[in-house]
Amino acid sequence: KFGIVISRFNDAIGKELLRGAQDALIRHGVTADDIDVAWVAGAFEIPLIARRLAESGRYNAIICLGVVIRGATAHFEYVAGQAASGIAAAALSTGVPVLFGVLTTENIEQAVERAGTKAGNKGAEAALAAIEMANLLRALEVK
Repeated sequence: KFGIVISRFNDAIGKELLRGAQDALIRHGVTADDIDVAWVAGAFEIPLIARRLAESGRYNAIICLGVVIRGATAHFEYVAGQAASGIAAAALSTGVPVLFGVLTTENIEQAVERAGTKAGNKGAEAALAAIEMANLLRALEVK
């Protein structure tokens, strides 16, 4: 079972990341019923919900999706940095894979490219990494 935490901010692009993640999971044998999606306001809020889902014990991995686009202020650095460190901390503190599929781009064009046009779909890539990590952890437990 997989949890997806996605931010509503820049949701037109975020929805493409979500579509990519869900499609990748389903293509690899995960049923739609085994994919739970939790929407949060922005990327800054992702780590708390990711950690809660990971702590629940119901998920093999959590996939975090969002879009942070640089603006004219330092806000970008704070949001992107805290989202990244919070997502990493959620994985390390729970032992559950928590994948970083948050786009951090200079402009909207780069974000669109990474959500399914020129540069692939980073949501799908995060989902594939989630499957890989869940399988690896399962294999390590068997030994």
